[in-house]
Amino acid sequence: MKQETFISVLTKMLGADITGADCKTTDLTGGTVGDVRHISGTAETSEGKKLDYNLVLKIQRKWERFGDPGSWRREYDFYASNFRETFTDSLRWPECYHAEMNENGDEWQLWLEYADGVSGLDLSGEMYECAAYELGRFQGRLYAEKPNILSELPNLSRPENFKNFYLHYKSWHEVYDYIRSDDCGLPRHLCQMLIDFDTNSEEIFSRIEKLPVILCHRDFWVTNIFFKDNKIILIDWDTSGWGYMGEDIASLIADEADVENMLEYYKRCVPAYYRGFSEHADTPHIADNCIREMILANLGYRLVEWYKFAESPESKILHLDTLQKIYEMKDIKL
Repeated sequence: MKQETFISVLTKMLGADITGADCKTTDLTGGTVGDVRHISGTAETSEGKKLDYNLVLKIQRKWERFGDPGSWRREYDFYASNFRETFTDSLRWPECYHAEMNENGDEWQLWLEYADGVSGLDLSGEMYECAAYELGRFQGRLYAEKPNILSELPNLSRPENFKNFYLHYKSWHEVYDYIRSDDCGLPRHLCQMLIDFDTNSEEIFSRIEKLPVILCHRDFWVTNIFFKDNKIILIDWDTSGWGYMGEDIASLIADEADVENMLEYYKRCVPAYYRGFSEHADTPHIADNCIREMILANLGYRLVEWYKFAESPESKILHLDTLQKIYEMKDIKL
């Protein structure tokens, strides 16, 4: 951590001439593959005032994600652009105080606002619904207005990544053969749910691919969503890009979700999302929104993997219960 950069960041963040600061650094854990640190302490101004601060320093080295080699630098590319102008007061990303790519072009760092609101499984049902609604408004506005920045961004994931991810998992014999074997510990009706999806996958993806193509976050799950002062801060934009309407809501509902309330959130979030989207985009009514199919495509075989290789009985039950909730969604009419 360069002292000169650190002081410059604090000066920008605090709006004062900072001459020095103490700091405490804590590693932040989560789904990210980068080095993420929470930096906090007290800064001193040139006038002798003491100001408390909280920051996040995110450092990402070059690596390659399957089917999306540019994802390692995408968050840097987003912050280096004018994409921030697309946000509203009700939904935004953390403010960036400094973005820097090294000389070799294989490592970047972002100095970011520390998001400290309600997140993860502490989110309430009202917060889930609000997140779905605000995301719908955001995506609907971008879909309708098509701001120039969307065509200027050089590094976005592609719509076909969604299907390719499913096909990649389907090709893995550890999970594909497992649900078709006599040794599988999953109930047969859950195995059949996944087998039926495989059998009908071309028809299912044909329906999904008729949905509007929009800008998706593509990692819209509870640990990336922070509620503070009834507003949403959304972190981790490295997988973002073009995708199909509803992908993010499928993640919100089912990706390491609140399993006990999963069906309730499905009934609340899908209509809220479409209500928000329709405020800006005059799209035809979509009776077949494919949300359940998207959940199965994105999470079905991953849940089988997590179930098969679970390290504890509690974890095994959690993944089994999640698959059961997805199964029960078939009877819910929205």
